[in-house]
Amino acid sequence: MRKFFQAIVNNPKKILISFLMLTLIGAGLQSMVAVNYDITDYLPEDTASTVSLKTMEEEFDGGIPNARVMVRDVTIPQALEYKEKIENCQGVSNVTWLDDVADILQPIATMDADTVDTYYKDNAALFTVTIEDGKQVEAVDAIREVVGDDNALTGDAVSTAVATTGTVNEVTKIAIFAVIFIFIMLILTTTSWVEPVLVMIGLGVTVMINSGSNLIFKEISFVTNAAGAILLIAVSLDYSVFLIHRFEECLEENPDPKEAMVDALCKSTSSILSSGLTTVIGFLALLFMQFEIGPDLGRVLAKGVAISLITVFVFMPDLILVAQPWLEKSKHRSFLPSFKGFGRLVYRIMIPLVCVFVVVITPSYLASNANDYYYGASHIYGAETQLGQDTAAIEDLYGKSDTYVAMVPRGDLATEHKLSDELHDIPQVKSILSYVDTVGAEIPMEYLDANTLSKLESDHYSRFVITVDADYEGKDTFKLVENIRNTINKYYPDSYYLAGSGVSTYDLMDTITADTVKVNLIAIGAIFLVLLLTMKSISLPVILVLAIETAVWINVAIPYFQGSTVFYISYLIISSIQLGATVDYAILFTDRYTEYRQHMAKKESVIETVSSVTSSVMTSGTVLAVVGFLLGKLSSHGILAQLGYFLGFGSLLSLFIVLFVLPGLLYLLDGLIQRSTLHLNFYKPNKEEIVK
Repeated sequence: MRKFFQAIVNNPKKILISFLMLTLIGAGLQSMVAVNYDITDYLPEDTASTVSLKTMEEEFDGGIPNARVMVRDVTIPQALEYKEKIENCQGVSNVTWLDDVADILQPIATMDADTVDTYYKDNAALFTVTIEDGKQVEAVDAIREVVGDDNALTGDAVSTAVATTGTVNEVTKIAIFAVIFIFIMLILTTTSWVEPVLVMIGLGVTVMINSGSNLIFKEISFVTNAAGAILLIAVSLDYSVFLIHRFEECLEENPDPKEAMVDALCKSTSSILSSGLTTVIGFLALLFMQFEIGPDLGRVLAKGVAISLITVFVFMPDLILVAQPWLEKSKHRSFLPSFKGFGRLVYRIMIPLVCVFVVVITPSYLASNANDYYYGASHIYGAETQLGQDTAAIEDLYGKSDTYVAMVPRGDLATEHKLSDELHDIPQVKSILSYVDTVGAEIPMEYLDANTLSKLESDHYSRFVITVDADYEGKDTFKLVENIRNTINKYYPDSYYLAGSGVSTYDLMDTITADTVKVNLIAIGAIFLVLLLTMKSISLPVILVLAIETAVWINVAIPYFQGSTVFYISYLIISSIQLGATVDYAILFTDRYTEYRQHMAKKESVIETVSSVTSSVMTSGTVLAVVGFLLGKLSSHGILAQLGYFLGFGSLLSLFIVLFVLPGLLYLLDGLIQRSTLHLNFYKPNKEEIVK
């Protein structure tokens, strides 16, 4: 390694120019990376709803209705005009209204009341709209221009459009605030005015190269786009700071800057790599999720941390050497106080806090697994947003509604009629649009115009468009999906297809809940193995993982005690990210404790360890927390906001446990740690010191 690092410091121009070029290329490429805001696109390809959607796209031109548009104060002729205008909007493939299921030339009073109330009530017309995938923004903007701001739009397509336009501005705002805060924290916690600038340059290079290299994935999810860059900055902040501090220490022993840098790199490689490796593992655990948003975020962040480590070991040494004269000239006194007094405080209260910690482990674990969850996208925008208000307005008048589309093998009209009758008997089914319902089994298909027939029949399948009185997700919705699937399967065993928002959310729930135990066990097991190999101890990995994992359990148990509902995606992602990103604090604390214990008694080791590491872990933990809270506060997207709050509270909880509980655990288990760790010889005080 020494030869490699000597080659690095001896070729500063080549390396600095190379990284500058990579940064510029990354900045140029990042705008070419597509962002996907549709949650259901990340379902596994073999789920029933995904297979159904693909088959329907092959058989029929029109997709599944994914938006509802309500226009107030209109007559039936005016509603028909609005329908035509909406149909002509770019990205709209189909619009369904009352005229598609009933003869509107006859008086309304003679029509079926339930059918009319599904589409026209209190002089308000409700249109069921199908918007093409990938054209949500254009279509929603065009529809909004047709109907005006006084009318209402809702549905998955509208939610995707709002997320696409809104998240970009929010991400920019979050990034600006995060960078400003990180810069201020670096000024407070470093002893040179130039050091924060160097660290921010290193972070900027890492983020730009990582963002541009995301082009290899063709597209990334909205979660990755919103949280990826600021998460990467927060978790890799320490690497450059640690290298600079090591360099300054080595410079005191060796006045030759290049040799001092090589010494610093050799001495810091092990600690930086082990810290980076545990973080990477936390992210890589997400690759084992079936729900593809997890792997999407995991591979981008794991790649980012790897690029960060390369940047620290290759780019930063030459940047620091070039700026070394300015580092020396801009030295200032530390703005942080000595933490000796804080160390003594921790020593006095750590044992009672360990007792509290032991008591809360079990209830926090149980509560963390007892939350109520949202699985899909139907609740991501709150009542304070326009989408939330539009959704409430439509549901107040027409109730909750969703549209499922079923496809059954074509040819047996008698069986289709029986199926339709039984589906109508399901209380939540409001209406069905199919050949046997709309035209009638007694009318030959040859008498229909091709356009009407193509919406109901393909070469191989008959289509049933089922409007249901149900939310997009929830226990009642999931029971309804099972009921409809069982009903269709009775007539067409394993030969039908069913799709729709509620159906996709059901499969989403089924998929990501199966991921939970697997992802968590992989993350815990892999980090435990890394700690086992690097620390050469059986007890220390257990202590560290239990400490941070308890912080995770407490974090995700908070919504349970608040009585609020959790977005399952946020819950699943934070479980891996918090463990991988904050276990570093525990590693740093434990390394310092075992170092001090080789020449100090337990009490002094605890006090000295707290005093020496508090500044480092507080900087990292506070930055991660503030980044999380910024994401939570500034994002209107419910999943991103909740992920941000989880990250914020989780970082503070991990920080609290490392600074207040872990010292007590190490103190109480001191003997066990020594016996179960290789090549660890703790200091043994003499009789006089024990009495004292």
